[in-house]
Amino acid sequence: MNELMSQAVDLMIAGMGFVFVFLIILVFATGLMSKLIRRFAPPEPATPARTPRAKPKAPASVDPDTAEAIKKAIAQFRSRHKK
Repeated sequence: MNELMSQAVDLMIAGMGFVFVFLIILVFATGLMSKLIRRFAPPEPATPARTPRAKPKAPASVDPDTAEAIKKAIAQFRSRHKK
């Protein structure tokens, strides 16, 4: 049993060591690629400033017939969808 535990610990250390070394290599490779991209990539084109869009104007007032139709539609909807 002692030999089995020794092999398990050796395997665990080897696996964790491999992952650690791989992550260190990955960090350096990512940093190197970042530096290369910054050096050789063309600069980003300047984006023009956004101009605010004009909001559509709502009618100043609603005629009484339309207002009454809206009120009836709301009342009908509420009566059908009571909780």
